[in-house]
Parts: sequence; structure tokens; C-alpha cells
Amino acid sequence: MQRNSFVKMTKLPDVKGRIYYISSHARQENLYAVYETTERKFWSELAKCNQEEFAKSGTDGKCIEARELIIALPEELVEYDPNALLKLFTEHFKQNYGTECIAALHHNKRKTNYHIHLILSERKLLDEAIEKVATRNMFYDEAGKHVRTKKEILDENGQIREGCKVVLKGQVYERKQFTIKDSRFKREDFLDEVKRSYTDLINLYVKDENDHLKVFERGGVYLPMKKIGKNNPKAELIKADNEVRTRWNMTVDNALVNGVSEKQVMAVKRTQISEKAKESFKQNGRNPALFSRVIELAITTLELFIRNVIDKVKHKETPMPQEPVKIPEVKPAVEKHVPERPKMSKLASEYEKLAHLHWELKGQTALVNSKKDSIEELKRELTNTKGLFKGKERKAIQERIELYKEDLVSLEKGIPAIVKKHQFKSVKEFMAKLSASEKAYKEYRVALQEYEKETGSKPELQQKKESITGKLERIKQENKRREIQRQRPRKKSWDRDER
Repeated sequence: MQRNSFVKMTKLPDVKGRIYYISSHARQENLYAVYETTERKFWSELAKCNQEEFAKSGTDGKCIEARELIIALPEELVEYDPNALLKLFTEHFKQNYGTECIAALHHNKRKTNYHIHLILSERKLLDEAIEKVATRNMFYDEAGKHVRTKKEILDENGQIREGCKVVLKGQVYERKQFTIKDSRFKREDFLDEVKRSYTDLINLYVKDENDHLKVFERGGVYLPMKKIGKNNPKAELIKADNEVRTRWNMTVDNALVNGVSEKQVMAVKRTQISEKAKESFKQNGRNPALFSRVIELAITTLELFIRNVIDKVKHKETPMPQEPVKIPEVKPAVEKHVPERPKMSKLASEYEKLAHLHWELKGQTALVNSKKDSIEELKRELTNTKGLFKGKERKAIQERIELYKEDLVSLEKGIPAIVKKHQFKSVKEFMAKLSASEKAYKEYRVALQEYEKETGSKPELQQKKESITGKLERIKQENKRREIQRQRPRKKSWDRDER
């Protein structure tokens, strides 16, 4: 099963308090290691600097003294030395971004969540502190703001007001130890960049390739799932939201397999989900129920694209590649120059296998779409079944609809399961590989035809074997047989015990 990597970033208004919390054995039940790239006093000076700069800016809100990354680790990494592991991950970040860090390696209470807390500085320490010396007496009010004259900080009795201060000529009035904040940490793509970097690092230490982590592609055709935390009061809402997101992702798989372009899917996602969700958020705030309705409408829109594509290719056979040929070695006469026979690349040689898999996917999507048609037909039948004495009949139709919906969920889950069985992470990834392989195969066939024309040779066919068309016909017949079985009347609710 493919697992997604998880890296979260938060802002810290109290960096010293947070450092104590993550690095204290008294506060952490399962603390395995702490690693620091600099002395602890660095963070006190950093906090002081940030507070001073924040006061000068006059900005409302809280001062952000540092940032924290929470990096989830696979449980397989428990077997590695915790101190060495934490050092590796912390130095990896410092090497990439050149900033000081402090990190702690934890387990949660149930020991089901192995993770790292990494606190990073947005500022770097200067090689030499920059000091500014007053060339005349300088006056500051209660807010620390510089004023022109001493009179501005005096009270009615001519005394300096409490909180105000005077810096005499020759004294240091400003000392800078740090650079300005690095803007990279505020970029929208920073977290994705860190996720990819740490995912690659983690996968080096995960032995089984099937257990490798992947980074969810933001801005892609799929919608991400939301994590449901422990004792989350909105758990049911998030669960319902994830269900409709899953339905969108399954519909995307169906669309891609049946020839709807990724560009069209992205257009539907942008216009029907992204833009409408943004507008809904402005008007109604964050409302999972309203977002689910937005996705439902987007699914309906995408299904229209699927139906349109299917109708266009209905009753037409999809052209498949010819059997690859094996050309015997030609021994030319010495005086003649014979061009080199083109060789089939590895990518082109995979086309036959990928084409078979594509047909298998199309067969699965045909079952999905057929089941959807059956559900819609039953819904129309239910609508037309009216009358005081037809309650029993309506109930039977409703039960069939619910059973068909259960079948539909199972069939839709079968689409991504097929490609994952063949080591593809998603249907999108498979379709990209199929397209590239088909292009390479066609280029090979063109080159081969030119070679045959130029040399006048007639390559021998490979040993007789079942053609691709014949194999695909068997797949189609098998799909039809499965669909006939699924269309057979299901037993009613009062007969379920007999099943």
C-alpha cells in the first residue's frame, strides 16, 4: 500500500518555551534524542531580536520568533540508532537551508506515531555584530520610538517619564546580531519542497520499495484526504468529506482510463471545485457540508465528459499495435552498405503489456459505468412507482439501489487497485507511461518500415502465438460475462439470511 509523507509547519511565538517542551524528559513520555546545531543561548538572543524588530514595526498580533516542522517517520526507522537518525535529519535541513536548528525525536503515548520536532531559525547569526553609536544624545518614548527632543519625554514636572530612556552621545544605541528573516520560509511552495526532500531521504532507509512514501501532488487532478486526529470533534464531518473526495478521485481514474484528457479534468477541477470553493468560503466560511456539495457537482460534470467520450467511441474497436516482429540478421555483400536495423527500446517493448493493462482498466470502467446506468434506471423507476398500494414495490426498488451502490463502490476501488498491483502509484502515472510507451512504439514501427523499404528485406515473424487482438477479445468477453452475472436479480432483504 502506497503511503503519503506527512510534514507540518507551525509558527512559534514563544520559541524558548517550545524548546523546553519538546526537549524535556519531564514533559515527554517517549523522548529518544535531542540534537542542536548551535548553543542554547542562540535561541534566547534570537527571541530578543525578533521581539525588538516586531516592536519597531508596530504590527498587531503575535511576534513569530521561529518556525517548527513536525516530520512523521515510518515505524521501520525505529530500528536505527535514534541519536544518529536525528542528527542526520537535522543536519540535512541545515545543509539545505543554512540555518540553525534544534530537534527532538519522539513517540506518542501509544507508540504509533514516530516523529521529529524540528525548530528552525528564520534569521542567521552575523559573523560580526553591527553596532551603531550615538553621535548626539538620543531620546526614546515608552514605546521605544525615537523622538527628536528631550522635551517630548518629560512629564509635567520636567522629569523623564517612566518607560522612556536617553542614550548619551558615544553610547551604542543599536546592536544587530542577526540578518533579516529569510523569505524562503514564507513561500507557498516551501513546505512541498521540504516534503519532497525528506521523503527522498526517508525512502533511502525503507527496505521494501512497496512501502516507500510519496508526496501528494498539489495542484494535480486528485484531491488530498484530510487526517482525522484523536478525539477530533469534527471527526464525522471530516470522514464524510473524505468519502466525497474519494469519489472524485475514483471518477478521475475512470475519466483518464476512458480518454478524457488530464487538461480537461484539471479544467473541471479548477472551475467546479477550486473557484467555487473559494467563493463559498468568502460567503459562508469553512463549511465541510457545502464543500461536499461543490465536489458532488464537479463529479456530475466530469461524468458527463466520460459519457461523451464513451459515446463517441461506441461500437468502434480501438486500434492496437501489431505483433512485434523479429528480423533475422542480414549478411550484406561486402561491397554494399546496409543500414543498421532499428532496435526496439525498452519503453517501446513495454507497450504490449501496458496496452493489455489498459484494456483491463477499460473493462473495469465499463462495469462501473454500466452499474451507474443501472442505478439511474432504478431511480427513474422508483420515481415513476407511485400510488398508495405500491409501498412494498418502492421498498424493493430502493433496496436494489442500495445493493447496486455497494457494488459500485467495490468496482470503483478496483480501478486504482489494478494499476497498483502492477507497481504504479496512480492511474495518472500509468496513463502517462502508456502514452510515452505508445509514442516510442510508433516511432520504432516507422523506423522499421523505412528499414524494410530501403533494404527490400522481409523480416520473419516471431513464432506463431496468440495475437494481441485475440487476447483482448478474451478480456472483453470475460468482462461481459462478469457484467451479466452482476446484473442478475439480487435477493431481497428478507432473503439475505439464506445467502
